[in-house]
Amino acid sequence: MAEQTAKRPVSVPLMADLAARGESPEILFWVGCAGAFDDRYKRVTRAFVRILEHVGVSYAVLGMEESCTGDPAKRAGNEFLFQMQAMTNIATLNGYGIKKVVTACPHCFNTIKNEYPALGGEFEVIHHSTFLQQLINEGKVTAKGGESFKGRRITFHDSCYLGRANNIYEAPREVLEVLDADLLEMKRCKTNGLCCGAGGAQMWKEPEPGKKDVNVERAEEALATLDGDADVLLSLQGVESTAPVLPAGSNRGGSVIAVACPFCMTMMADGVKNKERESDVQVFDLAELIASAEGLNA
Repeated sequence: MAEQTAKRPVSVPLMADLAARGESPEILFWVGCAGAFDDRYKRVTRAFVRILEHVGVSYAVLGMEESCTGDPAKRAGNEFLFQMQAMTNIATLNGYGIKKVVTACPHCFNTIKNEYPALGGEFEVIHHSTFLQQLINEGKVTAKGGESFKGRRITFHDSCYLGRANNIYEAPREVLEVLDADLLEMKRCKTNGLCCGAGGAQMWKEPEPGKKDVNVERAEEALATLDGDADVLLSLQGVESTAPVLPAGSNRGGSVIAVACPFCMTMMADGVKNKERESDVQVFDLAELIASAEGLNA
């Protein structure tokens, strides 16, 4: 995407302030640990907030009242810590009478949607890819007026917790279709998608000894798909390419690996760096791509 320069300050409404005025937002934006603390994913948070402001959606965040959903603790086997974290968040959300939660993290999405109900947390939970799809279908987002992606190659990496865990495959792809780019599917996609390597609390530890890290394998597949490199794809355990081969000497610059998860963002970006392809292939979240296409300065 084009370099963004002077950024407008972001003033995000806090749930506590709205409650003090007797107001209720349409949605509670669950920022998540990565969206709040990871420097790279903070840009996704800002992009999504810009979109919410642009379309006039009433929203709020918990701010300092939001804590980790407990997903990493649960995946690592610490059920006691998970339940402590979950029940704290449930008490906070119920205290404010929250009904609808939107988040850009599939791990937060899966945990709040599927695991909080057993502990008393019944909420409508929407991943930001689905929410963006709804905004596009309603005509509130048109992906016009900003950066053009026409003719650029984009491949989407499916998040395990969004796809296989919750069967959300089409929403992110419909969001990307509005960009009018050349969308290319990796052979291992949707129900057969390959994990980025961060799931199951693997994000927080070094990988076990092996021939190749999972994120490098996945990055190689994504890069070869964007390049139309059949030879490389054939070397990846029989994976075949559906992408047309680029003529020799073609400009591969500006290609994008699209993600919809902070864990996938980190792992795919590290994989691209491992292959020394940062100069011509970038990793972006759906919200960043839409915000750029809308001309919103995130």
